[in-house]
Amino acid sequence: MHISLDIYSPVQQIQNDLFTFKGIQLYIKRDDLIHPVISGNKWRKLKYVLQQAQAKNKNHLVTFGGAYSNHLLATAAAAAKFGFKATGIIRGEKVENDTLFLCKLHGMELIFTDREIYRDKPALFNKLFADDEQAFFIDEGGASPEGAKGCSELVNELTDTYHHIFCACGTGTTAAGIINGITKNNLPTQFNAIPVFKNGGFIKDEIDRFLTATANYALHLDYHFGGYAKTTPQLISFVKQFTVETGILIEPIYTGKMLYAIYDLAAKDHFAPGTKILAIHSGGIWGLLGMKDKFI
Repeated sequence: MHISLDIYSPVQQIQNDLFTFKGIQLYIKRDDLIHPVISGNKWRKLKYVLQQAQAKNKNHLVTFGGAYSNHLLATAAAAAKFGFKATGIIRGEKVENDTLFLCKLHGMELIFTDREIYRDKPALFNKLFADDEQAFFIDEGGASPEGAKGCSELVNELTDTYHHIFCACGTGTTAAGIINGITKNNLPTQFNAIPVFKNGGFIKDEIDRFLTATANYALHLDYHFGGYAKTTPQLISFVKQFTVETGILIEPIYTGKMLYAIYDLAAKDHFAPGTKILAIHSGGIWGLLGMKDKFI
């Protein structure tokens, strides 16, 4: 089967009294609508990776993630859709949860491994699959030059020009791709990265390794809310209020933190009147399944 993975996601404006008062326009690119399971940047990051696997006649996708990984679920769904076998290597002790249930439902085999051994993923892949000529390595989160290439195409889809583009950052692949797209199209757009990790300055190195040319961009390091997958009542309240007011489902791990940052920066007059901002909804809403207790 040829893997085209054609993508389209709409852009819609977010109406809010804050932005009206500040003279700002906020839009959101709904990458969460690309596919119900292979959602958002996951589809973009897998596009050329899957084509590469197919070109090398590999039919067994092997990838990595935590027990609530949206990437694992997206890879499982993509494997089922395009006729691949899939294995997910999971960091930590054996557990059962909704995300892993959906992975298994799509046919993914799960292997749980010690956290220390997990750190060296290429070595672990070689240890487990050295005798499997059909096995194809996909890094955690889809981090790769191919992943960045897929994400860069997001910029080609834009029919308007924005002063700022905001995106949450985990591996830096999506950010690098969007920056590459901005550079390629010679857009006068400032890219803004919202790392979801505490002490997230390291993400600059992760972004820079996938850039096709040197570029300037902004890192906002104060919106991690305690670290990866960490939340506060303030963040949870924001996610709930945003969903109620817009009808757009978001989660507090990635997109929730990114949108909170935009609202907070707007309130602090970070943007000049007349500024047009595009927020990237990078999907990942299945991550809510592992955080239900936070919303009760």
